[in-house]
Amino acid sequence: MSQSTPHIVMPTPTVHARPMEDGATRRVSRDEWDRLTSVTIGGAPVHLTDERAARVMIARASHESARRPLAVCSINLDHVHHFGHAEDDFGPDAPVRWLNLIDGAPIAKQVQRMTTRSYPRLAGSDIIQGVLTDASASGLAVAVVGGSAEVTEALRGRLAEAYPGVRFAGHWTPPREALSSRDECLRLCGELRTAQADIVLVCLGKPRQERWIAQYGPDTGARVLLAFGAVVDFLAGRVSRAPGWVSRAGAEWMWRLMLEPRRLARRYLIEGPPAYRAVRASGNRPQ
Repeated sequence: MSQSTPHIVMPTPTVHARPMEDGATRRVSRDEWDRLTSVTIGGAPVHLTDERAARVMIARASHESARRPLAVCSINLDHVHHFGHAEDDFGPDAPVRWLNLIDGAPIAKQVQRMTTRSYPRLAGSDIIQGVLTDASASGLAVAVVGGSAEVTEALRGRLAEAYPGVRFAGHWTPPREALSSRDECLRLCGELRTAQADIVLVCLGKPRQERWIAQYGPDTGARVLLAFGAVVDFLAGRVSRAPGWVSRAGAEWMWRLMLEPRRLARRYLIEGPPAYRAVRASGNRPQ
């Protein structure tokens, strides 16, 4: 497994999101997590929240050591395909607490149909700037697992420039075979623990990243684990987001398919339609 040098020198920043005002995390009561409202869509639990509330919960969890780690993932058609009935991984008895954010137009529209309210889409690439801004304001250590070793230096530079309070705890790029080995995964967790990462970006792609977090998240010693897929490439400037008008039209999947047809054709054209039907068949009320 490759890893970058764990510490960096950080120049003047260019920050793109405002940090939470002083005391924001303290104003959230300790049982805020238990009061989260959710709906079940396509068999997958989805929390009804906005970016500010999600950031507050992530910021608070990043300072807690007595509770189970907080894991954050994006609920889209691909998630429904892989985890529509994965209660062991995402239920209340899982080894991590899952914050399941709305991602993708079909999920957002179904939430609106079921609740008669509109909730924002919170893809990892949408929320990561705010999360890192909060981490920078608190001087937290952030590590990245996944992506290519080729982006390590670009990633290091981006974090140093835009989020100067963040300590870059390292970048690990385990090969696929290593992720299938319990011994190798536990060794990686030991390195993350030694690096004292408060937040770990797990960018291994669905369903691998969520399964890895569900199995090994507590062993990393991190307080927050973000299953944010291609965010490592967005942060490093290797991949660009779709234009705003494409996202607003709910056509970002078409944009991504056009850019990476070989990798994404099966996901969107074969696995996507049955997942979409499962989403539209959902009908329970908020819990």
